[in-house]
Amino acid sequence: MPTFSAHDGTTLSYRVSGAGAPLVCLAGGPMQDPGYLGDLGGLSAHRRLVVPDPRGTGRSAVPDDPASYRCDRLVDDVEALREHLGLDRLDLLAHCAGANLAASYVARHPERVGRLALITPSVFAVGIVIPGEVRRETAELRRGEPWFDEAFAALGELAAGRVTEDAVRAVAPLSYGRWDAAARAHLAAQDGRRNEEAAAVFGAEGAYDPPAIRAALGRFAGPVFVLAGAVDVAAPPPAVTEYAALFKDATLAVQPGGGHFPWLDDPDRFVDTVAPHLT
Repeated sequence: MPTFSAHDGTTLSYRVSGAGAPLVCLAGGPMQDPGYLGDLGGLSAHRRLVVPDPRGTGRSAVPDDPASYRCDRLVDDVEALREHLGLDRLDLLAHCAGANLAASYVARHPERVGRLALITPSVFAVGIVIPGEVRRETAELRRGEPWFDEAFAALGELAAGRVTEDAVRAVAPLSYGRWDAAARAHLAAQDGRRNEEAAAVFGAEGAYDPPAIRAALGRFAGPVFVLAGAVDVAAPPPAVTEYAALFKDATLAVQPGGGHFPWLDDPDRFVDTVAPHLT
């Protein structure tokens, strides 16, 4: 696996798949081993996917300074990767919490970003608040599925701040458009592959300056594509629509039946929707 050196000397790894122009893909979690992205449903047939392992995850080294896990500090790692790849500008795709990092990078280095694609993005960096009612209404779209009652009750427990292993397990089907064998395997493969210490620091106080980031995104002139999953409780379509409106001219799409991992729910539809905006 290729490596590069961060500005603070930490050795970071990245994965490459596919061919063509490079597309840097930032994983979520936060601080999850990015293996869960796979080849993004076959997007590697259209672009060369360059997927960095965040510091302290995957094969990237643990840094000397744990404070460097904070999102605003991780911007320097993306910049070091750009320098390592020898690119004047990056095309960026970001999923979930990776969107917080992508937005922070755009705010600091707008001239270094070509195309930007945000897939079921986290909204913390831009200060969007997702009301509990919106999450519940999105979850209600799954009513009638055999696991729904338990998952819906768990969603209420988590919203009330009662985070338990049982609740986290029970709510998992709401992350997927289809709770089938593939979804169960995808979830199981992620188990234990998040750096919990790093995740706790990622969004710590000072990680984001929402007014400044929102203003910077409003000035960004590059092509922007934003994708929501129609049944995604984590990033419900109303919140993602509000996110897309921060840009001058973003293209927004909502994948029917899509959850938080839309490339898994319907790979062909995902690639057919996303690829034209990245080529």
